[in-house]
Amino acid sequence: MPHSLNDQLEQHESQGHLVRDAEEASRALEWVHQILEEDEDNNKGNAELRSQHDKNDESQPISEKAAAELKAILAPLHPADVAWILEALPLDERLAVWNLVQSESDGDILMEVNDGVRETLINAMNRDELVDAVETLDTDEIADLVDDLPPDVMAQVQEGLSHEERAQLRAAMSYPEDSVGARMDFEMVSIREETSIDHVLRYLRRFEELPDHTDQVFVVDRAGHLKGTLSLAQILTKDPSVQVKDEMQTDMLTLNPLEDSSDAAQAFERYDLVSAPVVDEAGRLVGRLTVNEIVDVIREESEEDAFAAVGLDEDLDLFGSVWETAKSRWLWLGVNLCTAFFASRVISAFDGTIEKVVALAALMPIVAGMAGNSGNQTLTLLVRSLAMGQVTEANKTDLIKKEVF
Repeated sequence: MPHSLNDQLEQHESQGHLVRDAEEASRALEWVHQILEEDEDNNKGNAELRSQHDKNDESQPISEKAAAELKAILAPLHPADVAWILEALPLDERLAVWNLVQSESDGDILMEVNDGVRETLINAMNRDELVDAVETLDTDEIADLVDDLPPDVMAQVQEGLSHEERAQLRAAMSYPEDSVGARMDFEMVSIREETSIDHVLRYLRRFEELPDHTDQVFVVDRAGHLKGTLSLAQILTKDPSVQVKDEMQTDMLTLNPLEDSSDAAQAFERYDLVSAPVVDEAGRLVGRLTVNEIVDVIREESEEDAFAAVGLDEDLDLFGSVWETAKSRWLWLGVNLCTAFFASRVISAFDGTIEKVVALAALMPIVAGMAGNSGNQTLTLLVRSLAMGQVTEANKTDLIKKEVF
């Protein structure tokens, strides 16, 4: 194990909190790889260790010494960094590391990994482990995992939720996957317009912790209709005796739960938002969308566009089976093969001309190279424009004419 690891662990223990450092996560990945490789080499002749390992367990068998070292590396890391490490490991090493992760972080890690890796982790967990992991999540996060969890696990999780949480879960599950409603957060702070700033301050102090990314509170009436917003900056700087209705912003951006999340992402980018209220058709406040969800939307959209441009599934596991990889790639590889055959047939039709003018053969790879390069340039520009919403029904005809003619 690297000599610097002990020093790093002592530093982490003295900090007393999770480490949020991308460079630290990269070093941790290197250490994990090294420990697993050295342990595998050391245990090749260890028949006792392999006999104790379940034959149906796909994880790499590891010694107690290696397990202790790996736990020491993983414990200080943020769940997002642990998820990143798991995605970078082959299946057997991934499952070995996953078995050593602190159970209270399981739910957060499952939310961070991509769908392909999440499937392998869930398959390695028993029912009780899954229930314990999911119960640590918020209702909007549970809704994201519904399609990946066994029905009996979801049923048991719902039994442990309060009436309000079950209603929130059903609401989140009722919206389309890529809609604002499927991504909105139900945890928010709402106040009445007839109260004072001082009263709002005293109300906020009752919270042990404000919901994540709270930059404003929402002003509603008794029926839950959104009337306006009040930023934390206003609450802290305005005269405490002033009424909320005299300071609240009424020209705020609102989102509909059925609106596409990519459209919401563009609004967040355009107006530099941290959070935005989500209201239904009747104008009632039903949730809020926050910038952390928008960052995920932007990342997922960019990955989807990049993979779609080359005919790949964005949720494909890097270390997935050859069969799964083949299923993901065969369609576009087949299309490419057909176009290649077509091009060869066109060339063969001019064999006689090429035999008479041999110089034409030298030009063929040049033409093919230039065509491929210009195609890639056009594709890159078009994918970017599609992601930014710049290609519409109104201008698509002009765009086609420009590229073709």
